[in-house]
Order: sequence, then C-alpha cells, then structure tokens
Amino acid sequence: MRTSDEKTSLKDLSRFRADIKTFFDKWKAASCIPGENVFPIEFLKALREVGALEALLSQDEGGLDLCRLPEGGLVLLTLLRRTGYVSLSLGRCLEGHVNVVRLVELYGTAEQRCAFALRLRGGILAGIWVTDGVPPVTIRQENGGYRLAGSKGFASGIRQVSLALITATTSQGHSIMLLVPTTEADRRRPGPGALMGMQASGTGAYDFTDVMISPDHILGSSGDYLRQPEFSAGAWRGSAVALGGMDRLIDLFRQELVERGRAENLHQLCRIGEALILQKTAAMWVEQAAKAAYSTRMSSEEVVATVNLARLAVERAALELITLVQRGLGLSAFVKGKAVELVMRDLMTYLRQPAPDETLTDAARWFVNHDWPEESL
Repeated sequence: MRTSDEKTSLKDLSRFRADIKTFFDKWKAASCIPGENVFPIEFLKALREVGALEALLSQDEGGLDLCRLPEGGLVLLTLLRRTGYVSLSLGRCLEGHVNVVRLVELYGTAEQRCAFALRLRGGILAGIWVTDGVPPVTIRQENGGYRLAGSKGFASGIRQVSLALITATTSQGHSIMLLVPTTEADRRRPGPGALMGMQASGTGAYDFTDVMISPDHILGSSGDYLRQPEFSAGAWRGSAVALGGMDRLIDLFRQELVERGRAENLHQLCRIGEALILQKTAAMWVEQAAKAAYSTRMSSEEVVATVNLARLAVERAALELITLVQRGLGLSAFVKGKAVELVMRDLMTYLRQPAPDETLTDAARWFVNHDWPEESL
C-alpha cells in the first residue's frame, strides 16, 4: 500500500503529464516547429516555464522524481517523445540534460545534488560530453585542485549548455566524471564537420585545456560512468526521442497524401497501415525499456539486454518507416528543406548510435538462456 506522500506524488505526476500534453498540443496547433540549423531556444524557454526541467529533480529538491520513480519514468517518456516530435535536435539536448540529472542523483554527494538542483532551478541547460577530441581530456592534481587538458568533440548544444558532465583520464589511467562550467565562448571549437542532419543541435567541440577545478567538481568514483546497468539502460531515453520523430514523420506523410488527394489509394493505405504498425511497435518497445530501466527487481544483465533490444527495435522500425514514406511520396520526399525531408534526415542521423552489432549479440546472448522478463516488469 502506498503512503499518503506517494499518493500525492502520483497525483502530481498525473497532473504534470496532462499539463505537458496540453502544452505540446498547443505548440503543435500553433505550427511553431523550428527550421533547420535553428536551435529551438524559444521552445526550450517554454519548457522551462511549464516546469519541465524542474520536474526532473527529486522530490527532496522540489521536483517530481521523473528520473527516479517508475511512474515518473513513464511521464518522462511522454516529455521526451513530445520533444522529439517538435525537434529531434532539442530532444537530443534534453535527453543529455536528463542523463546528467540522473547521474548526479546516482553518484553525487548530498552537497553536489543540492548545488546542482539550485543551478537547474536557475534555468541552466546541462550537457553530457564524453566523446574525446584530439587530444583527449586528462586531469592532474595541482595546488590542491585539478588542471584539465584536452578537448571534447561531438558536444551537443555547444552554445546553450552552461554545465557539462565530462569524462577525464587520470595520470593512473582511470576514467572519472566531472561537472565543469562551459560558458567561455573562446573555448568553443568547430564540430566534426557539417552533419547530414541534426544540425540545429549545434554540435561542436570544447577545449578544456588549463581549466582549473576544485575537488567538489568530481562526481562519483573511477569507473562509475561505465557502470551497468545505468550505462546501457539510459538508451531508452534516446529511443523515446526517436519515437517522437517517427510520430512527426507519420503526421507529415498522412498530411501530404490528403493534400494530394492520394490518401484513399489502396497502395497508400497499405503504406499508412504499415507505418502505424511500425509506430505502435516502437512505442511498445520504448515503454518496455523504460519500465526495465526503472525496475528494482530485474538483474543488471536483464535490464541491459531488454533495453538493448528495444533500442535496435526502434531503430529498425524508424528506418523502415523512412523507406515507406519515401516510396509513398516519391521525389517529393527528397525536396531539400521540406519538413518531411528535414525530419527524415534528422532521424537517420539521430539513429546512428554506436556498436549496434555488439548490442544485438550481447542481448541475444542473455536471452538464449533466460526467459523474457514479463514477471519482473
């Protein structure tokens, strides 16, 4: 039986979920979808105003435990999915922000959690930048503090993120997490080049050379970033954002067929039906993965295997959907700058996550000898 506090929390979550849906429906109706190369800063501001970023925090810090409670995870799923619908680039940045919140809650001290929550309530956007540039980021002790060297590449939201969680290698070869301010404009560097999609995310690089930090910037212990199941389980959030991109692509597909008077064509109806099957399949996988990530009864291996399969299922469904839309709309789907072309290009880029083959075989290796975890979920 739930306590009165837990019941109140569930009511708050239900109310917040309804508010989020209303907010996104109004935004969608206003047709304020941002264009290519434009970071949707106004939409991010609007998310702050409806309390979406504060809700990520724990109840102790004034939030709704979206990163801790299983029920909160399903509300977070709605938030990430709806954000992905509006902008996959913003969805990527928001998912990174959520990742930082989650890692601070897991590995931060009470003082670090309190300080981070204070900054978050001040309206900052956090980022997780763990891909090393050339040279990679290292850390060494100096005068009671620590000096950094090296850079991070593929840093999403390079102009909007003001606090980044990064990894750095110690002189002993250990990897540790750091929370470092990233507000110095002269440290920003060009990214890896012009990406095919996701350009609005503003991916760049950041030079941390000679940045000095104090010991309280160090988060957790050596090896915590790669600790399972959290390292792999968090992939469900990216799948939720991708699902939002699928939602938008289907809406654009149906809209164009109706406008062209082709929606009643039997072949197009087959494509629409297949697209809806792919959408629903991906949605069920994402929900299953979210429940697994928040489960307290599943083993670490079980959680990782479940989320990994979900990640690949969503990727496959999204790629099949893109092919359906291209066949259904023909060359119209390839007109550069059209909404449908932009979403497809962003979605294809967003789906390129590392090590898909290893992810599949590792998950399969677990389920060769274990049943599907329905009872645990």
